[in-house]
Amino acid sequence: MAQPQAPMHPGRQLGVLGTIFVLLAIWVWFGGDGGWRNRLEPNLGLDLIGGTTVTLQAKTDNGKPPTKQQMSTAKDIIDSRVNGLGVSEAEVVVEGDTNIVVSLPGKSDDRLKQIGQTAELRFRKVLGSTQDTGGADPSASASASPSTDPSTSAAPSASGSASAKPSGSASAPSSAPASAASSAPASAPASSAPPVAADVAQQRAAVQKKLGDSVWAAAMAETGPVDLAADPAKAQLYAPFKTLTPEEVAVLPPAMQYNIPTVTCAQLDKRPVGSIRDDKQPAVACQPGVKYNLDVAKVLGTDVDNADSSIDSTNGKWIVTISFTSGGQNRWTELTREAYNNGTDSKQVAVVLDNQVVSAPVIESVIPGDARITGQFTKRDTELLANQLQYGALPLSFTPQDAQSISATLGSSHLEAGVLAAGIGLGLVVLYSFFYYRLLGLVITLSLVLSGAMVYMALIILGRTMGFTLTLAGFAGFIVSLGVAADSFVIYFERLKDEIREGRSPRSAVPRAWVRARRTIISANAITLLAAAVLYFFSIGSVRGFAFALGVATILDLVVVFLFRHPIMTMFARSKAFLSPRVSGLGRIVEQRPSTGVASSAPRRNRPKEV
Repeated sequence: MAQPQAPMHPGRQLGVLGTIFVLLAIWVWFGGDGGWRNRLEPNLGLDLIGGTTVTLQAKTDNGKPPTKQQMSTAKDIIDSRVNGLGVSEAEVVVEGDTNIVVSLPGKSDDRLKQIGQTAELRFRKVLGSTQDTGGADPSASASASPSTDPSTSAAPSASGSASAKPSGSASAPSSAPASAASSAPASAPASSAPPVAADVAQQRAAVQKKLGDSVWAAAMAETGPVDLAADPAKAQLYAPFKTLTPEEVAVLPPAMQYNIPTVTCAQLDKRPVGSIRDDKQPAVACQPGVKYNLDVAKVLGTDVDNADSSIDSTNGKWIVTISFTSGGQNRWTELTREAYNNGTDSKQVAVVLDNQVVSAPVIESVIPGDARITGQFTKRDTELLANQLQYGALPLSFTPQDAQSISATLGSSHLEAGVLAAGIGLGLVVLYSFFYYRLLGLVITLSLVLSGAMVYMALIILGRTMGFTLTLAGFAGFIVSLGVAADSFVIYFERLKDEIREGRSPRSAVPRAWVRARRTIISANAITLLAAAVLYFFSIGSVRGFAFALGVATILDLVVVFLFRHPIMTMFARSKAFLSPRVSGLGRIVEQRPSTGVASSAPRRNRPKEV
């Protein structure tokens, strides 16, 4: 049978618990920013505050799971897409081995549901470039022109070289020399654009109606980029283009997108993903400050075999080396020949990812082998560009697993329902404890309140440190944990009653009951933790939130059991009121136990030794 524990000092355990509680409170208060409300609010999930969430599952053509590098690059590109939509508050995270979750709390934006379309690179010859005025007043941009940066030019290597002219980052190289913009061939009139699909034609007609027939006709008649400084009247004529949404800009003829300066890069960059995906159509895309008129796509991202970031051994500068597949190599060589033999000063090939130009290197010779992009790059610039190029070569596609938009009103209703359910569950446990255990139910109530406070502070801290958000499923996990906590009380108190029925005094029964109940309590909580761990690691979405919340609440319940419940019961056992029927009901058990065995009134020296 279990042997009694050595005399314990409950004040020590309570002191440790008090220290933990104070440290958590200090962390919560001083670890946050803003006012008291921001400091004391946990991160709430979209189902509690409203918003949009999209879960995307990555797949490969060969059926094998994608690598961590592929998922990391895909996450960065999707993050750029989201930010390109102007949705800066969204969060993009990799969940598990194959899932990417895009979350936008507090807002409903259905554009995010199409954010997972496969990102493929296009290599397009640059037909011309012009400065993006941003729709500014002509007088402010009359003297502005792209500048030449001759220091970034590099001699071709044995395998050929492409020299990029960056403006501080690999994703934003500067434009071609000024002569490229001024002497580029005028674009074809918009009226000669290839036929378009019926749905695009219908959308285009709606945009024409919005702009007005006269404005549309004038824009269609333009044969090259309009110089607003030379013709200020056209600034007023083409001002309505500033009011177009990115979706409306996407259906404009490419020549119109390029020729009209009031169609800005800010609008072009936010076009829906896939707006310029047609390989056989010319396109318009931007880098910061530069708008490019692009030819049809001659080389695709699937033609890229590999892209690496390295240091050029000849000059110690960072470069990006691109190798192509056998078929892609032939297409790349032909594209560089076209660009190099271009009759204008623009000998560039634009690398287009989604709706933006990530690089526009100058072709210095026909490249029959691997391509090298050189320039004033940093290590981070080349790594980013290499990842973008490499991702375009990967056959990754995304299948939406879950996409939903929840209004703020519905989210608030979910939050109220969750709080109400938790309150009802806690109330039922408290009522049961007072009904069955009399005033000892106060111990249960205090334990639950203390455990709840620690769970709440843990939620705030976990939200700050690891981005944990409380969802409706998490609420369910905490409600289930109330039953786990109540179960440990029942085990302890019923074991205590058994010890008293066997003839032991309440003071000696408390430690003996604890020794026997402790093993069962730990086993029960260990099983709960194991189940939570299995759910967390082998599930996705809201189920993981449920499992995580259940696991956190179970761990903190164990802390409260060891550092509060048992010490406080030890202190109560030393008081005379502990045996009062009104306090615990244990006194009746002492009165009703059989007279055989040990009489409670017998002198201590005549009592048999308790075992």
